[in-house]
Amino acid sequence: MAIRKIQTGDAACLYKVSKPVKGFDEKLWQLLDDMAETMYDADGCGLAAPQVGILRRVVVIDCSEDRNDLIEAINPEIIYTEGEQGGMEGCLSFPDEQGYVVRPRVAVMRALDRNGEVFERRGEGLLARAMLHECDHLDGRVYKTLVIPTPDEAKED
Repeated sequence: MAIRKIQTGDAACLYKVSKPVKGFDEKLWQLLDDMAETMYDADGCGLAAPQVGILRRVVVIDCSEDRNDLIEAINPEIIYTEGEQGGMEGCLSFPDEQGYVVRPRVAVMRALDRNGEVFERRGEGLLARAMLHECDHLDGRVYKTLVIPTPDEAKED
């Protein structure tokens, strides 16, 4: 495993649509392992392949407090959302920045695991936010395009 360089700011790879994964092989497994190690090293709860310069539809997520619930998702898609939650959001590609983003409170993601087997994962709260955030990266969207004033800031206007 290796820690990869996280692309930041205006890196072109952060704004491009990623291509689907077709091969489930050692190259993919190495990418997944490296992405997990990179995410944990950076103290993040999610990382998408474009953030390490790879334009493929691959994400890793772990929102657990004890860091032992790693989700590896290949070609993920959000198939269901429900409710609404607003909160501060950040991104490893925009260090030391945050913004208030409203997203669904519940999300269900369908994806393939490292062996090409289909699975679904339901997330609420932070996990739903992370699934949506990372899937956005695969479509070249960054959270900063979704930032709105916080409820307190809106009251001031």
